[in-house]
Amino acid sequence: MLDAKAERATNLRTADWYKSATRWTQLTLAEDDPVKFDPAFWIDVFKRTKSNAACLSAGGYIAYYPSKVQYHYVSKFIGDTDPFGTLVDGARRLGMHVMARVDPHAIHQDAADAHPEWIAVDKEGNKRRHWAFPEVWVTCAYGDYNQKFMPQVLEEIARDYDIDAIFANRWQGHGVCYCDSCRTRFKAASGFDLPLVSDAEDPAWLAWSAWRRQVLSKLVVEWDEVVKAVKPHASFIPNMGSVSLTEFDLSLIEKHCPFLVVDDQGRRGTESIWMSGRNGKRMRATFRERPAILITSIGPEEEHRWKDSVTTGPEIEAWITNGAAHGMLPWFTKFNGVVPDERWVEPVADAFALHAALEPVLNATVPTAEIALLDPATTLRHHGYETRHKAEADDLGFYRALIEAKLPFELVSDQAMTADMLDTFKVIVVANAPCLSDAQCRMLSDYVARGGSLVVAGETATRTEDNEPRNGLGLGELLGARLAAPVRGPVKNTYVALDGDHPINAGFGGAARIIGGTRLIGVEAAGDAATPFLYVPDFPDLPMEEVYVRGEPTAAAVIAREHTGGGRTVYIPWNIGAIFKDVLAADHQRLMENAVRWALARPSAVEVAGKSVLDVAWRRGRDGDAVILFNLTNPMMMKGPIREVFPVGRQTVSIAVPEGKRFAGARLLVADREAKAEVADGRVVVEVPGIDLLEVAHIAWA
Repeated sequence: MLDAKAERATNLRTADWYKSATRWTQLTLAEDDPVKFDPAFWIDVFKRTKSNAACLSAGGYIAYYPSKVQYHYVSKFIGDTDPFGTLVDGARRLGMHVMARVDPHAIHQDAADAHPEWIAVDKEGNKRRHWAFPEVWVTCAYGDYNQKFMPQVLEEIARDYDIDAIFANRWQGHGVCYCDSCRTRFKAASGFDLPLVSDAEDPAWLAWSAWRRQVLSKLVVEWDEVVKAVKPHASFIPNMGSVSLTEFDLSLIEKHCPFLVVDDQGRRGTESIWMSGRNGKRMRATFRERPAILITSIGPEEEHRWKDSVTTGPEIEAWITNGAAHGMLPWFTKFNGVVPDERWVEPVADAFALHAALEPVLNATVPTAEIALLDPATTLRHHGYETRHKAEADDLGFYRALIEAKLPFELVSDQAMTADMLDTFKVIVVANAPCLSDAQCRMLSDYVARGGSLVVAGETATRTEDNEPRNGLGLGELLGARLAAPVRGPVKNTYVALDGDHPINAGFGGAARIIGGTRLIGVEAAGDAATPFLYVPDFPDLPMEEVYVRGEPTAAAVIAREHTGGGRTVYIPWNIGAIFKDVLAADHQRLMENAVRWALARPSAVEVAGKSVLDVAWRRGRDGDAVILFNLTNPMMMKGPIREVFPVGRQTVSIAVPEGKRFAGARLLVADREAKAEVADGRVVVEVPGIDLLEVAHIAWA
């Protein structure tokens, strides 16, 4: 097998170049950098971080090379220098891959005067000044600026510089543009006027979302063709957010984008570090084999936009490392080539070095799991930025509940699922997917008929793929549930009562009831189904003297069913995931974990025990398995930045011996030593004495 350096040399300037581009440095230059920054410092950073690829500012809003394209603004500080070319040459001398960065989201006054049609227009009909720098103008992403002007820039860069790809930032536009071109073309394509608000119930909004998806997907193809016409081995690579796969034609992305770049640079507000690794699962949910890269900022990612700042070292390392634990290739970005604060360099170098050390095992294994959480892309594609986070709240709640259970799991996109893909899992969790097609419902039903299990919650399959109300529950027959009353809410002070003795309501101590949800669906259970929980009839939350139960629990609040094919289904007809995300009630975590474990019908193939909060990943190879343990145990896990790592003590990893294999040894890869292990009852139990940020138990089979 070739070592990484030899493989990179072999792949330089070939169509497979990206396969050895596994650690990225991005430098986004400021306009005055040509006279202020030190290129030699950055060449040294490439080496210190073991980066084998670089993404470097080239053009778009500002060119950092002597561009000849008319109206392509060149930095007024450039003089007779070529900062972009200097950095490209330095990276190539180190044997690195190189990608040029362009940003087409704004133009200067000369271009605006010559081409006013390039400027985006707001709903009041005003041309859009840049919200942060009003001296320049925001471009329309859906018209001639991107379709006619930017291809000239891409062609020039690809022709004049030794690059492997061109990467575009902020190329998708900033919401609806109301320019004459967009109005005319959208009306002709859809028959609607442009929508004035982001509303998943509005037919015009749904039509605009579909039209935008078509325009942007076509743009990816056209820009890729421009680059390939000059350099056949190269590609155009669009920057994406963690939900961007809902915004494009997936077949075109699959054909034209050999790898995916996710621009989710850090956590915001009360997000947890595990949001980083979720990006990796989400990319695999659609493209199982495609490399995915996670961009990490060295500064805090908050709405106040301190873009040229440095956050704590542990925060940087945690975000990079959690992404890597779930298959994301690391990429860090620095805004401004001048470095007044170097505290980020060592943490980035340490995180990249850890990735480099684990890379041989990561390359020899693939992510695996028995449990998958459905990514409801069919629903999310109907939502804009303002409503999307609310639309995936249930998924975030279930995601956290599975992490707290220390269960390894993957994601599966409802847009990309196939029978073969579903059959790789024992349990599919559908936290809340209101929009599902009849074909998608049949696919899930057939999965259960073949022996798979489902855990379903919320308003799943109550609407069609086009967001039209469905008459009844699309999965009702499968789940043993009949719609008795439509969803209602928000409601307050609701409860669900334990009913009988069932594994799903085990472990609640002396509780007769637990808190319920705020969006409730009335359902009746089939005769062959169990109801581990029942709705407690509503009662007031004020005046306090009126806060008492008026009737006995009767209606099904959880329905559990065993199927003849061996599969099991659980239906929770309320928003348990979203409530858990907001309230973090321990009872809700237990209920979700119990439901998944009952659906699994036997102990998980990988079980982790110990006093800790761990994000667990499981990878399988021909000769061994790797169980990755990322330590989330930190007082700052829900609000950053993490200021230091809090190690945890002894943990055990129990893994089922694969059929036809026998245990051949275990090693702790980060500690770099043999691990104590015992074999009993068809399982190997590996002892992990302690974990700082990350440990990997590598179990070899013979």
